[in-house]
Amino acid sequence: MECKIINEVLLRNVAKLSKLDETEEAMMPEGHSPLPSVDEVLDIVRLSRDIIFTDYFYRRQPDEQLRRHHVGVNMEELYGVLCRQISRGLQFCKECSESDVQASAEEIALKFIDELPEVKRLLYTDVVAMFQNDPAATNYGEVIYCYPVMMAMTHYRLAHVLHQMQVPVIPRIITEQAHSKTGIDIHPGATIGEYFSIDHGTGVVIGETAIIGNHVSLYQGVTLGAKSFKYDAEGNMLNVPRHPIIEDNVTIYSNASVLGRITIGHHSVIGGNIWLTHDVPPYSRILQSKAVDVSFQGGLGI
Repeated sequence: MECKIINEVLLRNVAKLSKLDETEEAMMPEGHSPLPSVDEVLDIVRLSRDIIFTDYFYRRQPDEQLRRHHVGVNMEELYGVLCRQISRGLQFCKECSESDVQASAEEIALKFIDELPEVKRLLYTDVVAMFQNDPAATNYGEVIYCYPVMMAMTHYRLAHVLHQMQVPVIPRIITEQAHSKTGIDIHPGATIGEYFSIDHGTGVVIGETAIIGNHVSLYQGVTLGAKSFKYDAEGNMLNVPRHPIIEDNVTIYSNASVLGRITIGHHSVIGGNIWLTHDVPPYSRILQSKAVDVSFQGGLGI
């Protein structure tokens, strides 16, 4: 094919695609500053993980001074990436003045770093919970390196801090990256206590307004979702509490769907494949009906 024809096609479509139409402009924040970088947002997770699990993912260093040096180098880099990406995320905040974005990003970045010791404490309780709940785990390192729940919870707990600080977009990028890799979908707005475990994990969904207590265990396919949505007078969907409250020491087995703003009382067990839309008192055992065994003869099936 002639170069002239190729160039005409390329130039024609470059001209079309380089123009912002009304729909695109309506979706874009005001101003012309760079938007968040997914790669740099993931650097926030990587650097935070290297600080929290430094012996596992960075360098094992028994000497405290050298260990402090390594953590300090990562911390300094983390602060820079946080400032840059938070400021870009704040462009989606309608109440934020463009002139104040950088100062706000620096303040939020420092608050985030102040929360890292608590995030570390919580993540290590998750390691303990997963190790104690799975006889297949032979050591803590196996849990930290291999179990999808640890990736999902590391992303979630970091994103939750930023979500509480009302940073737009960035928390969702963080949790959705873990979702795509593990199949565990946790909204950064959910509240999850300590010693939390998810065995296997694929297909787990935890909605934005879910509240989960301490020592809670979930299995694959569990949904903590909304049953219905509320709307205002103009037909706009309201962001109100609509997901379950799971109290302490609850176990929910595979493929159970717990829907709506209901409460599952402490020390309860919810069996597999349950569809639950009502409150459950403490110490309950909710199980499905006994399976019916139907035999077929002569090659007939369902």
